[in-house]
Amino acid sequence: MKKQTLVVLTGAGMSAESGLGTFRGNGGLWENHSLEEVASIQGWYKNPALVLAFYNERRRAAEKASPNAGHLALAELEDLLTVKIITQNVDTLHEKAGSTQVLHLHGRLDQKRSFQAPDLLAPWTSDLQLGDMAPDGSQWRPHIVWFGEEVPAMAEAMAWVSEADFFAVIGTSLQVYPAAGLIHEVPYQVPCFLVDPHNVGDGPRISRFQHVKEPASRGVFSLRMALEALL
Repeated sequence: MKKQTLVVLTGAGMSAESGLGTFRGNGGLWENHSLEEVASIQGWYKNPALVLAFYNERRRAAEKASPNAGHLALAELEDLLTVKIITQNVDTLHEKAGSTQVLHLHGRLDQKRSFQAPDLLAPWTSDLQLGDMAPDGSQWRPHIVWFGEEVPAMAEAMAWVSEADFFAVIGTSLQVYPAAGLIHEVPYQVPCFLVDPHNVGDGPRISRFQHVKEPASRGVFSLRMALEALL
């Protein structure tokens, strides 16, 4: 029998327990610099060296991080369901945990790309500096979707969500668009779950979610029990 499909949208709260701090959770500042200065296309044009320094630090932290119990439990859910993970996170902790279908909405910290050719990618294994050039002669930059840029993976993410048998949101405040708008693509009859220790959002679409008020490391186990009861 074909397995039913669980589609999961994950955010910064998924990785926080692995020691990767959330940018917004730190007051929206990084060494007194705003999110717009270090995580937007406008910031890149204004001060690319500062943006590279920010992402060099993030890449090094992500490289050292290990999956937490929540990541591992999501990977283990593949013995029960087809699990498709749409993540806003730019680390690769889902992959490290063993999840086999992961779609990165906002890019990945283990890859760099040509500034002029977004599809020209390479592994990113050491700090990037101004003057580091891609084969096409343009500056290498992090393979990250910055504020002010389009999110190329949204169409595929919307297709995944529209075909889900179950849908879960884990560790995201649902504040960042267009990712937060994915909840509007879930067919109304599909059981939905929200795993987050805080109250997140309101409105008719969120009110139908079963809220698991636990961090990811524990909440995914509660999610599994709820799913098993429905199968």
